Amino acid sequence: MVRNKIKFSSVGIYYSLTGDRVEQIALQINEILKNSGVEVLFTKTNKKKSSTKNTYTDHYFAKNSEFIISIGGDGTLLSCARKFGYLGIPILGINLGTLGFLTDVQPEEITSTLINILEGKYIKDRRFFLEAKVNNSEKSFIALNEAVIHSGSVAKLIEYTVFIDEEFVYKQKADGIIISTPTGSTAYSLSGNGPIIHPSLGSISLLPMFPHSLSARPLLINKNSRVKVILDKKSNAILSMDSHNTVSLKGGGIVELTKSKPELILLHPDEHNFYSACRTKLGWSLGFSSKEL
Repeated sequence: MVRNKIKFSSVGIYYSLTGDRVEQIALQINEILKNSGVEVLFTKTNKKKSSTKNTYTDHYFAKNSEFIISIGGDGTLLSCARKFGYLGIPILGINLGTLGFLTDVQPEEITSTLINILEGKYIKDRRFFLEAKVNNSEKSFIALNEAVIHSGSVAKLIEYTVFIDEEFVYKQKADGIIISTPTGSTAYSLSGNGPIIHPSLGSISLLPMFPHSLSARPLLINKNSRVKVILDKKSNAILSMDSHNTVSLKGGGIVELTKSKPELILLHPDEHNFYSACRTKLGWSLGFSSKEL
């Protein structure tokens, strides 16, 4: 069999977890890439053995990686996305976690998947980040999944007002609010009974957390909308971006959220399908035999 020409010359490997399994898979990927004539790059932030010679600074790693392979769960890919995907570098996720909506390549599929991707057989999937600014500050925080404004305490209500594109939407008493992208609809928002949103939809979801109102429902808005959340003067809260960056908010604090200009490019195998991932990871169609489907 004649192989197609390799489409990439240098690929980065990223992981934040430690352990023999991670090391073993990293070495396996390293071997596959090198045997294909591809230069392999590791970052110094990887907890990797010091004997590895192809370890570089984040700056060099980002500048010279044509795409990055993230090894771990969705949390590892989120970290990689904020650090390198935000710069426009495509990311492929190897799933060592549980659900793994973003990391869809299983360890047993690594060899065949990598060979296909190196030959240009893959799907490009574009996702947007949320960008948050607090109290009109120039400093911004980004999230691929969601921004969460919450009380920081169990069963403690906060009061806030929501504006969309400077139009008043509602005033709410709740444990908080989850503002998520379609990517985040299968993350924290899912546990709050929020809607599952297909990645191709250009929307932002607003989901009150345990609202003190029976009429409160999830709200989907256009991804280009500007969301403003203003805390009541008596409410203190915390802003959490992908459960990573956290900012304390005092009463009267203002959080503004918009879609960021940079996008994340995910690489998927050719056969990747969102609905198939939902069936597999969320247990859809359980109880039906293959003959009935």
